[in-house]
Amino acid sequence: MKKVKIATIGGGSSYTPELMEGFIKRYDELPIKEIWLVDVEEGKEKQEIVGAMAQRMWDASPYDVKIYTTLDREEALKNADFVTTQFRVGQLNARIKDERIPFSYGMLGQETNGAGGMFKAFRTVPVILSVVEDMKRLCPDAWLINFANPSGMVTEAVLRYGKWDKVIGLCNVPVMAKMGESKALGVPKEDLIYKFAGLNHFHWHKLADKNGQDITKKLIDTLYEEGSGLPKNIFDIPFYKEQLMQMNMIPCGYHRYYYREEEMLKHGLEEYENEGTRAQQVKQIEHELFELYKDPELDYKPKQLEERGGAYYSDAACETIASIYSNADTEIVVSTRNNGAVPDLPDDCAVEVTAYIGAQGARNVAFGPLPTAEKGWLQVMKAMELLTIEAAVTGDYGTALQAFTINPLIQSGDTAKRIMDELFIAHKNYLPQFAETIERLEKEKVTIKDPIANQLSKEG
Repeated sequence: MKKVKIATIGGGSSYTPELMEGFIKRYDELPIKEIWLVDVEEGKEKQEIVGAMAQRMWDASPYDVKIYTTLDREEALKNADFVTTQFRVGQLNARIKDERIPFSYGMLGQETNGAGGMFKAFRTVPVILSVVEDMKRLCPDAWLINFANPSGMVTEAVLRYGKWDKVIGLCNVPVMAKMGESKALGVPKEDLIYKFAGLNHFHWHKLADKNGQDITKKLIDTLYEEGSGLPKNIFDIPFYKEQLMQMNMIPCGYHRYYYREEEMLKHGLEEYENEGTRAQQVKQIEHELFELYKDPELDYKPKQLEERGGAYYSDAACETIASIYSNADTEIVVSTRNNGAVPDLPDDCAVEVTAYIGAQGARNVAFGPLPTAEKGWLQVMKAMELLTIEAAVTGDYGTALQAFTINPLIQSGDTAKRIMDELFIAHKNYLPQFAETIERLEKEKVTIKDPIANQLSKEG
């Protein structure tokens, strides 16, 4: 079997130990020779810490795998078989600004939803497209496995603007849903048949038993007894049971921002005004994790990583890579080209669906048309995504404003425009495509209202 080279963009991430753990337990299916961890100068210290820990994890295993750390992306990509992406442009300080600036005006600040999620896309899309251009030169046969957020929009950008078909986007939310629901029902995951459809962080799913009988409503009843199994980063306000029964589907946890917007915004504002936004909390968790990672005796993934909010992202990536390598035809929920699986959206756009993963990538499971309300939501959200990606690529202010206007979590008008302008100023160093816009806003003396976001912006 051919030994595999893997390059990980964003190698200094706190999730890297989970990635190593996933590769170690699948070594018999995926014989890795070397893993290259790549980061930028800002992430160099973290990369060195996590790189040393990653090597300790492999040294404690029965396998001879070499970990390389570098700031030279081209060196890492050369002849890679798989490229995984888990980077965050601007580090966690950028996420803090994404959250605090909208909250300072009474609107939702969140990593992948609302104004913050759109600006994360503005920063991330140009970088992923530059990675794709490097891959075309240096590893043209490699698969790109993305779990950099916003994962669905990043995957869409790679397909639409990067013209790179060998890409699969991943998320931990479906993984956690399956784990939690299987436990709640007291049924092994292997005896349940799932069908997911929608967009990343905006999907629904149905469930059947091993005989093919739909048990979605039984699951809804059970979840209201057992709890929701949400990721750590989503406040647990319950959906209205009657609404779920009517649609006969389970929404993903992030739908709370849309179905219970009032309550989610209230909770977010309380955090903003008291203990700090989720990004500020995560920054503290991450600091504690890296203190653990420095321990020269630590050679396994610590339990505390699950508190980070993105548990099982990396494990899903390992499963996907192993499935492609061995043509295993494993059922995984992925972001990929629609190809008719969700008929309410164009065939050529990216969707998040159940698929079987093998050597040729994803073979989607057809879901069929969605109910009226969900179809409407889905089409609005995809339009918002497409406008956001177009703005990220072109640097056009009017397109960005159109995306802001159509986003359901942004109340359109002068306040929304003000939030957008402040976010442009806040992320000046990471938005070169918007340089003319930012220069104009600076001449207009746009300032950042939130003192913490303002200070972080001054620090770069």
